[in-house]
Amino acid sequence: MLTLLTILIALDCILLIGVILIQNPKGGGVDSTFGGQSANQMFGAARSADFVEKLTWWLAGILIALCVVAAVMASAGGNIGNGQQQEETPTEQPATPPADQPAGQGQ
Repeated sequence: MLTLLTILIALDCILLIGVILIQNPKGGGVDSTFGGQSANQMFGAARSADFVEKLTWWLAGILIALCVVAAVMASAGGNIGNGQQQEETPTEQPATPPADQPAGQGQ
C-alpha cells in the first residue's frame, strides 16, 4: 500500500510541475510557448487562468494529503515492528555475584 502511495505522490508531483510550468510568471494565464494562444481562445483569457490556478491548488492539496497519509502509514508500520521486537527480547535478570565470592561481600 505504501508503494502505491509513493507512485501516486510521484505522479502528482509530475502533474504539479507541468501545471506550474505552463503558467505565466506574472499570473496572466497560459504561457504562449505551450500553445497558450489556442488555449486562451478556447477557454477565454480569464477562464484559463482560473482553471490553471485551481488545478495548481488542487494538485498541491492532494500532494500534501498523500504525504501525510504515507507518513502515518510508514510510522505505524515502524511501530508494529518495534513492538514485536521488544516482545521477543528476554527481560534482564538481576546480576548474580561470582561463585568464588560470598553474596554479602562487595567489590
